[in-house]
Parts: sequence; structure tokens; C-alpha cells
Amino acid sequence: MNVGGDAHWNRLVVVSNRVALPEQTATGGLASAMRAALQERGGLWFGWSGKIARQTAEQVHRLKDGAVEYATIDLSRADHDDFYDGFANRTLWPLLHYRPDLVDYSRRHLAGYLRVNSVFADHLMSLIGPHDLVWVNDFHLIPLAAMLRERGVRNRIGFFLHTPLPAASLLITLPHHRELLETLASYDLVGLHTARDRRALEEYFLYEIDATMRRDGRLRTHAGRIFRAAVFPIGIDTRQVADDASHADEHEEIGQLRTSLEGRALIIGVDRLDYSKGLAERFQAYARLLERAPELHRKVSFLQIAPPSRGGVPEYRQIRRELERSAGHINGMYAAPDWVPIRYVNSSFPHTLLSGYYRTARVGLVTPLRDGMNLVAKEYVASQDPDDPGVLVLSRFAGAAQELTDALLVNPADTEEVAEALQRALTMPLQERRARWRRMMDVLERHDVTAWRTAFLGRLAE
Repeated sequence: MNVGGDAHWNRLVVVSNRVALPEQTATGGLASAMRAALQERGGLWFGWSGKIARQTAEQVHRLKDGAVEYATIDLSRADHDDFYDGFANRTLWPLLHYRPDLVDYSRRHLAGYLRVNSVFADHLMSLIGPHDLVWVNDFHLIPLAAMLRERGVRNRIGFFLHTPLPAASLLITLPHHRELLETLASYDLVGLHTARDRRALEEYFLYEIDATMRRDGRLRTHAGRIFRAAVFPIGIDTRQVADDASHADEHEEIGQLRTSLEGRALIIGVDRLDYSKGLAERFQAYARLLERAPELHRKVSFLQIAPPSRGGVPEYRQIRRELERSAGHINGMYAAPDWVPIRYVNSSFPHTLLSGYYRTARVGLVTPLRDGMNLVAKEYVASQDPDDPGVLVLSRFAGAAQELTDALLVNPADTEEVAEALQRALTMPLQERRARWRRMMDVLERHDVTAWRTAFLGRLAE
């Protein structure tokens, strides 16, 4: 049994569905943030290896890299399909992104989700020291703290939700919602991206779980569990992104892109291929721009990078087919022998290269239907040339819109509004572009990824 100390803590133990191992260099901002937090005072990163085995978790694979230890387990095909493709991505993901119509619930998937969380808890028992601080990440592992508490773990345990959190009226549509969501009270701290998300969590506990709000702002359940929900908007490594973008000319691919544009303005979108990203609506808005502004024909190109993911989920295969048809239709209607209006690419690229693409683009088009934060919006801003910055067109329903208020904020479902914003962005005077960029960059420099993890871990360790 592990008894957590209140006065100080030794290591940080990070738990996530997937682990970014040291040799995996093409990782995102979150992976970099976790690594940096672990390296500060030493720690352990535990999660799924990404490998499918005959059986789940026969052994823990351990790897040491300096002060950081990586511990991973394999999953069986059945556990992966029920836990990851099933309950996590076909039930929780659409629910958390306000798409109850896409929720595919089955008791078998829920059982698999709970089973894998239980396996995680069993292995963590032998890995957690008595004074370790435990940081669990994302919706794949909601019940993990409750399972650790059942096994006698009394350490400080924090949880961060990287997705949006809808209102209680939507959360209660999930069968057995209380048995799952009430387990969040087993964490000491639940971190969310926005004040809207925090209100949703507090109202769910107050009105569905009959919890009470204490004077110190913490929630107390009828079972006596006390925890705090707080807002920690995730940031990026602002300085690193800006530095990568400033050296973009060193990459041959950036020169090739600029040459291919032949002086045309570039609009760029970079998103994982997912129905929550509003890609179909985005293509329609771009088509509307070309329809309403024929003077922009041959003067603008739209590059949409959308690497595929979760191929085992039918909805993802469907959105890919829909986007391919839409891009083909728009190019068929407007293209000329020397001009392709949409460049639609289903590949992923290193962040150092993406920063150069962002810097080349006059407009960053980030229009998810719902998003917890959306770091692409922040990376686009940080990548800009201070002397000649581009313009960010951003969905009001991305968490980043709460901070980047100098973007052109739009409702992604309003095709006309997005088209108008694109036209305004393409014609915005330099002085206004500089002023808007400078105010957004000030936010990103103050609230970078280091400030995010320091704030979360500082609150958890209090």
C-alpha cells in the first residue's frame, strides 16, 4: 500500500493511453510537455506500448533514458478493440465532442474499457512510490484513480481532460454515466481547458451526483470524497515553434511549396482526420469564398493537411470519402490548367516542417466544430513572421478562442461567415495584421506549455 506524503513529493508519474518513447521524435507538444515535466526531477511515464499482443499485459516493458523511466504494456486485440476503438473512440469521444448522434454504446465495450483501466491500476501499484505525484491524462483513463484508491493508493493523483466537456444535460445521455463520471471525484485535482468545461463538471456533480460546493471551491460528494476542478489552458513551446519557423528556409520542402504557389496567397489547415474538426464545413466555406469572390481565382490556394487516424472506426472512413469527393468537386468546378484551388493531403509532417508551412500561409484556417484547445491555432500564430504576419481564422468553439481573441472568430457551421472571414483575412492591411498578431503572441509567450504544466503540478502538490 502506498501512503502519499503531504509535505513533499519525490517523483512525477505520468499515465496516458499512449507513451511517447525517446526514439519517437515526431511527437506533438503534449508529449514534449510530459517529457520536460518528467526530466525536471525524474519520473516515470506509464501507458500502452502501441503494440498488439496475444494477451494483455503479461509483462511491463521498461526503458530508462536519463532521469526518465518509460514503462509500457501491450494489449490484446480484443482489449484494444473494446477499450480503444470501442468505448473510448466510439462512445466517449463523440459524446465529449457534442455528437450524441454518433455515440455507439455497448456493454461489451464498457466492460473492455473498465478491464484495461483495471490492468493499468494493477501494474501501477508496483510502480508508484510512497511519495510520488501521479498525473493521469485524458478520457481513456477516467476511472483509474478510483481503481487505485480501491487498491490502497493514497498519493496525490491529478487528472487532465484534453477534450471539451459538454453540459450535464448531454452527459446524462450516456448509459451508466454516474458509475463512470463519479469516479472523477477520486482525483485530488481535475484540470480542464476552459471555464465553460469547469462549469459543466461542477454542475454535473452538483445536480446529478448531489455533491456540495465547499467554501474553498472544492466539491464534496455524498460519499465524502473531496476534489477540485480548475482551469489550466494548455500552451505550446512558443519559443521553440517560433525558432523553428524562423529557420524554415533551410528546408527544401518549404522552398518547393513557395515556388509552387507562384506568388499566390496560401490558406492552410492542419487537422487529424476527424469529424469534430469541421473539415467538410471548411471545404464548403472555401468553395463559397471562390463563388463570392471571383477576383481571388488563381490568386489563392488552400492546403489542407489531414493525416488519417482511427481507421477501425466507420465514421472516420466515411469522413475521408466525403472530403475526397468534396475536394474533387471544388477542383473540378474552379481549377484551371495552371491552378489547383484545393491541395488535400492525407499525410503527416514533422513539426519543424509544419512551422515553415504555417509561416508561408497568409491565413491559418482552424474551424473545429468542438475542440478542447487546438494547439494548431497557437502554433500558427507562433510561426508567423513578425514583420509580415498572417491572419488566424478560428472557430468560436475551440478552447483557443478563449485566449486568442484577436483572431477572426467564426461559427464553423455558418458557411457564409467563414467565407467572409477568409476574404477579410486575405485583404487585411499589414498594420492591422501586425497589431492582432502581437497581442496574440503576447498571450502565447506568457501562457506557454511550461506555465501550463507548472501551474497544474503546483496546484496538485499543494
